[in-house]
Amino acid sequence: MASRLGRARRARPSVTDASDSLWRSDRRALTIGLVVTITLVAFEALAISTVMPIVARELGGLELYGWVFSAFFLGALIGIVMVGGAIDRGGLAGPFAIGIGLFALGLLAGGLAPSMLILVAARFLQGLGAGTLQPIAYVAIGRTLPERLRPRMFATLSTAWVLPGVIGPAIAGAIGESLGWRFVFLGLLPLIAIAGATTLQALRHVAAAPPPDDEGSVAARSARRGRLPLALAVALGTGLFTLGLTTGQPLLTVGLVVIGTAIGLHAIRRLTPAGTLTARPILPAAVLVRGIQTCAFFGVDAFVALALIDWRGVSAVQAGVALTAATIAWTAGAWIQARGATRWPTYRFVQVGFVFILVGLAGMLLALVPEITWLVALPAFGVAGLGMGLSYAPITLIVLREASVTTQGFATSALSLTDTIGATLGTGISGAIVAASLRSTGEPAAGLAVAFIVAIVIGAFGLALTGRLRPGSARAPAFAVAARSP
Repeated sequence: MASRLGRARRARPSVTDASDSLWRSDRRALTIGLVVTITLVAFEALAISTVMPIVARELGGLELYGWVFSAFFLGALIGIVMVGGAIDRGGLAGPFAIGIGLFALGLLAGGLAPSMLILVAARFLQGLGAGTLQPIAYVAIGRTLPERLRPRMFATLSTAWVLPGVIGPAIAGAIGESLGWRFVFLGLLPLIAIAGATTLQALRHVAAAPPPDDEGSVAARSARRGRLPLALAVALGTGLFTLGLTTGQPLLTVGLVVIGTAIGLHAIRRLTPAGTLTARPILPAAVLVRGIQTCAFFGVDAFVALALIDWRGVSAVQAGVALTAATIAWTAGAWIQARGATRWPTYRFVQVGFVFILVGLAGMLLALVPEITWLVALPAFGVAGLGMGLSYAPITLIVLREASVTTQGFATSALSLTDTIGATLGTGISGAIVAASLRSTGEPAAGLAVAFIVAIVIGAFGLALTGRLRPGSARAPAFAVAARSP
């Protein structure tokens, strides 16, 4: 027994073994490139969320507040679907260059926007480019890293949010209040040039996908045909659904919601693994659960600054602290799951993470009560962020594990698709509820409370589905692409 234990200890790679490191010479450039890119995305996301109440006060159009976020996600829907096919057909550098360029153009247009409507259009363009970045990162990890290093890489990428999370909201709030919100948008452009050059060089050395030679790959090629029309259909359907919620006219609302749902579901069925909409174990369920997760979390996240600045009366810098708490906690959760990846089943992290998300979102309701200090938002949203850190990367790991090498582009594109659809619907639903509250009472508080409750209900539904991620729960092959041609 002692000798067997000794051999096991010797066989286990050391944490300091260079061959088992993300910073090994042949992996270092990719690791740095992805970290720099995620850092840029983090700065942008946190900065824009922090200054949006200031933007709304200057440009007007508070009823379009939710659309600033929803438009970004709608653009990302198209970018996500299109980049999946490009990834499976070849390398990563070309799609990345196009994506980062569109992201920069959108940011420039947003910084110069004369009205809220133009800002919404600029955010759509920005999202179109941003949508390409996540699938590219996922596939780069899948093609270059062994499975044992993937949890560590995802944790490292989450760490890239720490610096932006600590200083980003405070800096954005201070700049927005002193120099103006436009400097927040335009000031990010130099970072894009640096991040783009660094990451592009690293991606040139990532191998292209091997030639497809199995049945799943043939199905994936069939599903890629007509992807652009399907992506447009998803964006159109989601946009009509969201628009319907904000009309304030019952008949028009019902009509747009029904039409948007029909168009969107028809396209989603063809862009995701078969069984996604019915939560078939394991990979299809993981793709669906990701969408539910982002719908619940971002339905609250996009309105944290509005709740604290416009309703509770705190400064943009103070409101940014709540976003910082969630970001740091998210990173902590990512590292906890990375350290425990070899000791706990992956699906357990997803389940526990959802519980933390629900507890944190419930705590955010207390931050809306005037008799309770606004500081309760800090631990509450921090707990929600911890839950995201515990559960977000494990869902991705499940998808990478279940998909074959030649279908990882399709699978991760589907995952990013539902990720973005969830965020779009979450921000859209919350935005519609807040807009209705503004029309009826002139105040956002009641709408914010209802929106937060809706997000909690959605998250509870996601928790109920996490059991379908458990190994052995599958009733079908691990990966089945919806092979119907459009």
